Amino acid sequence: MAGGGVSEDGDVGFQIAPMVDVVFVLLLFFMASAGSQVIEMELNISLPSGRSANALGSVPTTPIIIDIMPDGKVQMNNKVYDTPTSKELPELKAWLKETIAKFGDKDPVILRPDPQTKHDRVMDVLNAASAAGVTKLSFS
Repeated sequence: MAGGGVSEDGDVGFQIAPMVDVVFVLLLFFMASAGSQVIEMELNISLPSGRSANALGSVPTTPIIIDIMPDGKVQMNNKVYDTPTSKELPELKAWLKETIAKFGDKDPVILRPDPQTKHDRVMDVLNAASAAGVTKLSFS
């Protein structure tokens, strides 16, 4: 036999080794796929009821967002509070006190200073919020 299973008269002989390899690959494939069958089981979980949040007594919170501009302006909802040079911020402090008196302090106050805002102005707003009784304050 010369060269790879071909006889001298051009007849290709039957090769058993590749067939055994194919059978082993198929056997491994079917064994692996049989082992990954999904077994269904019953889960004991309780799903939430269809009651609304208001029926449960909880009202979603609405954050109070205070923007601090680079020039020192302090605004909420496009309304400017106090002058850019006011250190005490009496209008902002009064509005925050009034809001806390009406609705409580459940609504968080979020400060959004511009990256160019001076730190002194941010401290002025923090002091006004503290004087108004704000307890939930964060930065954005």
